[in-house]
Amino acid sequence: MSKVIFTIQYELKPEKKDEYSTVVKELKNLLKADGLENYSVYEVKGKGYHFQEVYSFSSEEAYEAFDDNQNERINLLINKLSDMTVENSTKYSTLYEITEA
Repeated sequence: MSKVIFTIQYELKPEKKDEYSTVVKELKNLLKADGLENYSVYEVKGKGYHFQEVYSFSSEEAYEAFDDNQNERINLLINKLSDMTVENSTKYSTLYEITEA
C-alpha cells in the first residue's frame, strides 16, 4: 500500500492571523481519522502570510475515505479557513509514495 501526502498551500489575509491560529489548533485536535497519520501546519519562511497544511495518510484507501469521515465541526472549521485566505491563492498537491513492484 502506498502512503499519500496531501498538501494545501495558501496566503492568509493578514488581519485573520490571530483567528487563524485558534482555528488551526482546534482543527489539529479534531482531525483524528483512521489512516490519517499526521496533520501539520507550516508557515512558509520569507513569504509573509503563506501557510501550508500537510496531511499524511497510511494508504490510498485512507486518503480516499478521508472526506467521508469528517464531522460537522471539522467541515465548519475548514470553511472558516477557506474564508480567511486570499482569493485564488490556494494550491493543492497530492503525492503518492512510490513502492517497489
